[in-house]
Amino acid sequence: MPVRRFKDALQSGEFVTTVEYNPPKGTDVAALLDNAKSLVGKVQGVNVTDNTAAILRAGSMSICRLLFEMGHDPVMQMTCRDRNRLAIQSDLLSAHILGIRNLLCLTGDYPTVGDHKEAKPVYDLDSIDVMQIIKSLNEGKDMAGHKLHGTTDLYVGAAVTPEMDPPGPMLAKFEAKVNAGTRFFQTQAFYDVEKFKTFMNSVRKFPVKVLAGILVLRSAKMAEFMNANIPGVEVPEAIIAELRAVGDEKALDVGVQIAVRMIKAVRDHCDGVHIMAIKAVDRLPEILKKAELA
Repeated sequence: MPVRRFKDALQSGEFVTTVEYNPPKGTDVAALLDNAKSLVGKVQGVNVTDNTAAILRAGSMSICRLLFEMGHDPVMQMTCRDRNRLAIQSDLLSAHILGIRNLLCLTGDYPTVGDHKEAKPVYDLDSIDVMQIIKSLNEGKDMAGHKLHGTTDLYVGAAVTPEMDPPGPMLAKFEAKVNAGTRFFQTQAFYDVEKFKTFMNSVRKFPVKVLAGILVLRSAKMAEFMNANIPGVEVPEAIIAELRAVGDEKALDVGVQIAVRMIKAVRDHCDGVHIMAIKAVDRLPEILKKAELA
């Protein structure tokens, strides 16, 4: 049975659900694939990170191909940190050949935040440059203007931080990404529904789809870390208190409840949700069921 395309689901107006996986730090993919198998037919896209936080992991493309073979339509993340323009274009062509059609373009965290702090950053291009490259490859030419023997058909996505304050620079970059060819956005995690609604009101004039980023909190300590270290993300003190009140053993249960609550609160204001259950992917089936997404 052919894989149903994420792009088709989004463009049909269907409320879509995507989930996120970090590839393993190694070669054992058994647990990831076992979890993903339980979600076939229940989500419209599966997003695979690309050495997120500059921590070495298996490549996004390899996991995306395995998920495609399973019946998912993967979303391959691509950061600019580790590749020059030759490598980026080569990987984009390779992704298409392997059946991968969805790309999330990211600049990428600086190597000093990760586990290979001596790594030399590349940043030959930024994420908007990559979006423009994809547009060119889809039209049959490489970045240097040379004709391709076979074009790509890649669907371009980007990230956005909806609670960024002040919002002006964020909205300007949003528009620049749209102009560069972005057709869907995944938001960074947020916890203020009213601010998210304001953000959505500001971007609804653009011909793009927006997936609300839902990050599952595992503890009060995790929430506090995010507040201290992730720009544009603010977990309200009331939510932190909610997590702290039940203790570490039950905090993830509350985090799941908060995620379900958020999904239900934003459902009428966006085109779908992107669920990030870092180190808690085993709870994804439960979240989908409780949020009435599957």
